[in-house]
Amino acid sequence: ALQEYEAIHFHDDDLNDARWDADFEWTLPAQLKSGAYAVRLRAGGSEDHIPFFVRPAKGMASTAIAFLAPTNSYLAYANEQLTDIPMALAPNQKQGDPSPDDQYTADNGLLSLYDRHTDGSGVCYSTRLRPILNMRPRYHMRALNCPHQFPADLHLIDWLEQQDQNVDVITDENLHFEGVDLLTSYKVIITGSHPEYWSGPMLAALEAYLNNGGRLMYLGGNGFYWVTAFDPERPHVVEVRRWGGTRSWDAKPGEHHLSTTGEPGGMWRTRGKAPQRLVGVGFVSQGFDASAPYRRQTGSTDSRAAFIFEGIGEEELIGDFDSLVLNHGAAGFELDRADTALGTPDHALVLATSFGHSNSYQHVIEEVLMSDSQQGGSVNPKVRSDMVYFEYPNGGAIFSTGSIAWCGALSQNNYDNNVSRITGNVLRRFASYEPMP
Repeated sequence: ALQEYEAIHFHDDDLNDARWDADFEWTLPAQLKSGAYAVRLRAGGSEDHIPFFVRPAKGMASTAIAFLAPTNSYLAYANEQLTDIPMALAPNQKQGDPSPDDQYTADNGLLSLYDRHTDGSGVCYSTRLRPILNMRPRYHMRALNCPHQFPADLHLIDWLEQQDQNVDVITDENLHFEGVDLLTSYKVIITGSHPEYWSGPMLAALEAYLNNGGRLMYLGGNGFYWVTAFDPERPHVVEVRRWGGTRSWDAKPGEHHLSTTGEPGGMWRTRGKAPQRLVGVGFVSQGFDASAPYRRQTGSTDSRAAFIFEGIGEEELIGDFDSLVLNHGAAGFELDRADTALGTPDHALVLATSFGHSNSYQHVIEEVLMSDSQQGGSVNPKVRSDMVYFEYPNGGAIFSTGSIAWCGALSQNNYDNNVSRITGNVLRRFASYEPMP
């Protein structure tokens, strides 16, 4: 729109494509099953793993179950340099020492969508055609000294392997460009621990899948939150414009729309698509000192939910043990709760609710209209995680845990624990052709 502008804004640390030369190529064996893999590199006593996903051939699902890898979220957090923001909320959390990857990220100005350019403006574009050094199986988020995003999702992938479940892997990028056709062959879709960044076509595809009888296990927290766009001309680039939600930078006036698609940015909630409408729960709090357990609610005694709690005692606290994320508890890091005012269906069952969160967990900005001292987890009843189940038409169903830390608790006690048992109960029923109760 040349008639409207007389200037253009560049940054000295923008990077669209690193344009590295290929060092080697490998053709995947035709019989290689879908899954999460890595190329192992060794040199001079050092070792690295470059991850990649193998999806099934188009239209050739090999199983009833698919894991939807939240690759948009991996790109959003790619090379994040967050240190001070989480620490302000978790003063007792021991921060990890900088790793060589952290140092490389800082030295080379690699930025995430949570960082700022050298001129102070927020980073709104990310790309997969560059080094992404925190997308590694052994990476620990420095600020919290625990796994997050890709390495945290490996907790779920590991559990699926231990359960001897045959699972296809698909990605956000696949879903955006292929739509509901990608999902229709699967009886159940499983999310990762933090599927935060969704495009409009992705949401439309998932909603159509659920209304046509599909089933979804949302095993994370703070999902379906930020409006995200793929650049139509450069599909390796995603864009986010932060405003209105809990955020690390704020889009300038006049920059609330996405440049790649022209649509409004910000939260899906402000566009009438709150996560509660889709999966029953939505983002309510974040905290970084420790997670907490869930306590069963009256919804868990409904006959419709009986299959979920097979082998679980009525008074048994859920996830009240050590975890690979924040050291303890299955409800933590970021929490989602049910809210009928935002769209949680009337027939949704609140199965369990977390309790005992510290004041590190604060009520999200978008729900606090006036500042006060009653927004912490120790005093605000809205600061909680809700576990929710409800049915969609035609045999579809949703199971939501409302917690990033859920998957980090799956492996405790050699996978023999109530988080693992509940997840297994739901997966077996969702993957079957039995009608929902």
